[in-house]
Amino acid sequence: MAVRACSEALLLLLLAPQLTVLQDMEPLGSGDETRRAEPGLNAPESTALEVGECTVTCGIGIQEVLSTSGCPGKEEKCIVGVKECRGPVDCGWGRPISENSTSVMMTCIYISPENRFQYVWKVLIPDEPASILPNDSAIVVVHRGMHSVTYQCETHENGTTIASVKYTVNTTTGLKIKKAKGKLRELSKKRWTNAILIFCVVTAVILTIGVICIVVFIILHWALVKAGLESKCGRGNKDKKLSDSSSVSTLE
Repeated sequence: MAVRACSEALLLLLLAPQLTVLQDMEPLGSGDETRRAEPGLNAPESTALEVGECTVTCGIGIQEVLSTSGCPGKEEKCIVGVKECRGPVDCGWGRPISENSTSVMMTCIYISPENRFQYVWKVLIPDEPASILPNDSAIVVVHRGMHSVTYQCETHENGTTIASVKYTVNTTTGLKIKKAKGKLRELSKKRWTNAILIFCVVTAVILTIGVICIVVFIILHWALVKAGLESKCGRGNKDKKLSDSSSVSTLE
């Protein structure tokens, strides 16, 4: 057995260089075909892309990525994707999602997915540090109190503030006053609109009556009008003839 093992080992040592050469060799034409195929597999498509306008003027939003070539049909541009866009952090004062006489629903600024961001709600108190609320959700419902309260929501991502918006929650009495002021503004706008409309109608009626009177006068006194026009035309022709004759005499 030992002699047989030694002979097999000797045979492997003798054939090893030839096996290595065979493994390193490639079939004829395979290398060229592979090299010719590689550029076509990973070659990027040449497309002209444009970026649309951002959907928001502050905070975080999305914008469309448009392609100007390869669109179906006769369309010059088509949407091929969307990307994030960001504006100034401070979004000023926002409007609640919904409100009634007892509660107000407010929202932070975010895009899907909602759990991607961290939300910090604060109560802003004049001349005092802001009070942070324990609620860390994107949407908050608060009840109206005895005093008006200003809330602020900050949207954070990786410890950086990317958006901020404030809301004012009025009391029930303040809400009634606000609605009353809104109604007064609407009434004043309607009054101005009605006054302008009445002025335009009266002016149009006066002009129409004036035109009708002129037409009736011309019809009733057509003979006088015709005579006046003829006399005027006759004088004009005489003056023209006199001017022509005087110009001819001066030329002679």
